[in-house]
Amino acid sequence: MRQTTMAKPADVTRTWYVVDGNGQTLGRLASTCAHVLKGKHKPTYTPNVDCGDYVIVINADKVEMTGNKLNTEKYYNHSGYFGGMRVRTAKEMKEKYPVEWVERAIKGMLPHTRLGDVQRGHVFVYAGSEHPHAAQKPVELKVRG
Repeated sequence: MRQTTMAKPADVTRTWYVVDGNGQTLGRLASTCAHVLKGKHKPTYTPNVDCGDYVIVINADKVEMTGNKLNTEKYYNHSGYFGGMRVRTAKEMKEKYPVEWVERAIKGMLPHTRLGDVQRGHVFVYAGSEHPHAAQKPVELKVRG
């Protein structure tokens, strides 16, 4: 008889992946990263256990958006005070805050729970092509599209 194996936190082995954002579309890049962060690419995927891997995104400043979304897409923040709404376009986010831009896209595709908070801590985004994680020997991850 076959049984479904449920992963236990002690049995999880983690791999480090590096993703090059040069010329990639933001949504495809974010969904691929979220897929790996959740651990859905592994046969031992368990929804209630953090069995995902670590992801390093480099060249976040070279990530693209298709169509006219750079001008029409808006990002909202509110400070909590009256009149504290801040609105930025995607073009402004790409030029001034590329790391936050990519992180917010990946964050939106992860669960908004305590497990998602842990998984969000496993992504590292850098605007340039250098990263300080060479000791972890990251494997290159290809984004389709």
